[in-house]
Order: sequence, then C-alpha cells, then structure tokens
Amino acid sequence: MAEVLISHSVDETLALGEAFAARLRGGDIVALRGDLGSGKTHFVKGICRGLGSADSVSSPTFVFINEYHGEYHGKLTVYHVDLYRLDSEKQLTPLGLDDLSNSNSVVLVEWPDLAENLLKYHYIIHCEEQGDTMRQYTIEDRR
Repeated sequence: MAEVLISHSVDETLALGEAFAARLRGGDIVALRGDLGSGKTHFVKGICRGLGSADSVSSPTFVFINEYHGEYHGKLTVYHVDLYRLDSEKQLTPLGLDDLSNSNSVVLVEWPDLAENLLKYHYIIHCEEQGDTMRQYTIEDRR
C-alpha cells in the first residue's frame, strides 16, 4: 500500500524529505517522478538534510549526477541523478549509474523512467503539484 504525504510549503517538503531519510539504508535507490515544479528537488534537499549532509543541494540537470556526503546512517554518500535531458538508454552507459549503488551510498533519481531497465528502485515517490504551494508525495515501498 502506498503512503500519501501532503506539504503546504517548501519548509514542510524539506521536513517530509528529512523524515523519509530515516528509512534509507546503504544500497537504496529512490525514483522521484513528477512534472517540473512538483517538488522533487526540494524533497531531495530534505533527504540530504536528514542524512546529515551540509552540502548545498541543487538539481544536477546539466551535469546529470551530484554527490553529497552525509554524516548519519553510516555516513552515506548520496548520488543525486537527474535524467531529464537524456533521450535514450544508450546515453546512460557513460554515466555509470549501475556502479553508484553500494552499501555506502543512496541513489536518488529524478526523471527515472529511462533507467528502469538498469536500476532496481527500492522506493518510488510520485510528486504532484496540487496548487501554488501544496504538493502531494505518494511513496511506494518496493523492497
């Protein structure tokens, strides 16, 4: 059964992401689906904060992968992946996505559909804009 979370502000979205981070363990891969402006990157910022990262989190749209370092849950490395600008699975190969997941890392993938044949997502988060500031996050646990 999916869990539905509602946010009414950026601060609430950050708090939801931070609380979600407590579920994550090394090797987890999380897919974040949703349209532009649906709150995916803010949720990721909350996850990174929840894992103890003091790094400045931003969408890796042009570099494809950002790396952040957390201080909690075994000092996990967070790989924040954004596949928005890719159009084919062939473009995934040079990124080395299948090498990112290990017991010391968590992989968070925005626009994950292209990598579904390559990665096994442990969680899928559907992000939906519900108005100017309201967002809905539906979390599927696929473990």
